[in-house]
Amino acid sequence: RVIFNWGDYTLAPSKKIQSDMLNLGIKEVGLWKRGVDAERFNPDYYDDATRFQLSEGDVDAPLLLYVGRLSREKHIHDLRPVMDALPNVRLAIIGDGPYRAELEQLFAGTKTNFMGYVKGEALAKAYASSDIFVFPSSMETFGLVVVEAMAAGLPVVASRVGGIPDVVTEGYNGYSFDVGDIAAIIDGVKRVSQSRDIMIQMGKNGRAFAETQTWGHMMD
Repeated sequence: RVIFNWGDYTLAPSKKIQSDMLNLGIKEVGLWKRGVDAERFNPDYYDDATRFQLSEGDVDAPLLLYVGRLSREKHIHDLRPVMDALPNVRLAIIGDGPYRAELEQLFAGTKTNFMGYVKGEALAKAYASSDIFVFPSSMETFGLVVVEAMAAGLPVVASRVGGIPDVVTEGYNGYSFDVGDIAAIIDGVKRVSQSRDIMIQMGKNGRAFAETQTWGHMMD
């Protein structure tokens, strides 16, 4: 509180963080969300070969995608019950971190593909070639990957942390859940994946929202 109040003004990346800072007694706190590169993350990057790789050849199955650091606070382990409850879906996990070996053991025997660290155009293709973005993290300041996924045309099922409640509109571009609520994660994925038409429409809604979240809009 003392350090921030030495400054003339503070900028928070989400309404949740803004509220937390005001409650701490920080006096002048404005909202400055993170922008997304809507040209790089774009449905136009869909690629058959990338989808084949992510899904290990099972291209017709609903394909869930996680992108981020593989660490315990990301709660990726909460996705294991999803794979058990919905045996028709596949999961691609992009990223690396200290929890990877443990996660690979945990997800052994499921339709889960660990892709390692991916960046640049390959990452843009991975987003655009998947169906649903899943993000169960317990700790997040903004959650930029969620908006990147929307920009790529994906509906999202994500935890209510950081800036995620600012960007997920229930039933419109995805569903959100309390951290650790496995039943709600399963329900969200089930609702989105029940038909290809629903996935496509919610993905279009996500793209439309992401276009209002570009760096140009944020700087304005």
